[in-house]
Amino acid sequence: AAWRALTALCIGFFMILLDQSIVAVATPDLQAQLGATYNQVIWVTSVYLLFFAVPLLVTGRLGDRYGPKNIYIVGMVIFTLASLACSYSATIEWLMISRAVQGLGAALLTPQTMSVINRVFPREKRGAAMGVWGAVAGLSTMMGPVLGGIITSTLSWHWIFLVNVPIGILSIALVAAWVPPFEPTNKPIDGISMAQSMLAVSCLIFAIQQGETVAWAWWIWAVMAAGIAIGVLFFRRQARLTHDAEDKDPVLPTTLFSRRSFSMGNLAIFTMGFATASMMLPLMMYLQQVHGLSAMTAVAYVLPMSVLALPLSPWIGWLIDRKDARPIAVAGFVFMIAGIVGLFFCLRPGGSAGAIIVPMLLMGVGNAAFWSPNSAMTLRDLPPHLAGAGSGAYNTIRQVGAVTGVAVVGAVLQIRLSHYGDGAGEQLAYAFGQSFLPIAAALLVGLVATAVAGSAKPGPAPRN
Repeated sequence: AAWRALTALCIGFFMILLDQSIVAVATPDLQAQLGATYNQVIWVTSVYLLFFAVPLLVTGRLGDRYGPKNIYIVGMVIFTLASLACSYSATIEWLMISRAVQGLGAALLTPQTMSVINRVFPREKRGAAMGVWGAVAGLSTMMGPVLGGIITSTLSWHWIFLVNVPIGILSIALVAAWVPPFEPTNKPIDGISMAQSMLAVSCLIFAIQQGETVAWAWWIWAVMAAGIAIGVLFFRRQARLTHDAEDKDPVLPTTLFSRRSFSMGNLAIFTMGFATASMMLPLMMYLQQVHGLSAMTAVAYVLPMSVLALPLSPWIGWLIDRKDARPIAVAGFVFMIAGIVGLFFCLRPGGSAGAIIVPMLLMGVGNAAFWSPNSAMTLRDLPPHLAGAGSGAYNTIRQVGAVTGVAVVGAVLQIRLSHYGDGAGEQLAYAFGQSFLPIAAALLVGLVATAVAGSAKPGPAPRN
């Protein structure tokens, strides 16, 4: 019964994470067919990530309050209807609005997957379950450009979104049939905390996304400062609600961060979200614009990453039920950094497109070695009443990392492209290669965080 529940949840989870990166390969088609600017096409991805990230803290807690099964189904209904709207978009503005609604649906259902894992699997079997979850999380991000390229080349960009509709309906039916109901909490969630969390995340993400577009005008810094100030107020309120016996639950109980593994694991997932969400845009543009490859041919060059990660992820999930998860996650970062540095050196004028295959293989190993060990290290020992809050925080930080990555790498790419000029031919390869430098820097931070996170050995659940 537990594995059936996980299967039902992972179908939808795979789809909503796929939609983070599936649009990157269709960028030229969107620009041509909808008359969109480069910045508008970037926003097709960014607005999805924005509306995905902002409510995650709240939606994780909503799962604790009303039951993860119920919140998941509501989220999938919204996501499926929004996918249908995306597929019929006649203008870039319509597409961006539909993508925003898609992101909201994704935010509702995402934290519920990990929350259910912590409830239906005993601790000694959660590693294997997280291995499957990690495989889904990693592969969905990597498979986005692959499936996007195939669909765009054989059908059209509209089908990138239309294919979600039957899968969404299937996911709703399976979750309704296979996921058991859970006892909700009795205390209501603090409304002020919900508003503060969404305002803080909105301000920070909007400022990061729009800063380069408006040349970092003074008001962007004001919005960012407001986000930080609201965030400070939010954490102070969470501390008070956590430690005082009040009649309302905090959105984010601060006792979670007393666990070093939780704090460092969240920093690690921020950096990996930064990397995986942002790396495909410059890579796809390099293969298509410098080497003149079609979308489908370009996808073939990144496919080795997904092919290698697929068999490794479940095996690593099995392994972390028997070994310390931390060294495995550290190894994942080492392989990812090696792959990103390899891409930096491969993306040069006169370089071969085939040269990227070795870095892609390295990152296939890195992805497989990171996702489930880091999830286990961060979330495996959370008590059931904090499962939704912990999962919400984990997914929020991953999504904030993804949004930050897309914004930072997009800004670096714009700066370097303008430096080399639109007509510079193969010189543009330098611009695409240099956009991988902030990704490498982020992954180095994640490597250090994972190294100091403390042991994550399997064994009996600790006393709470």
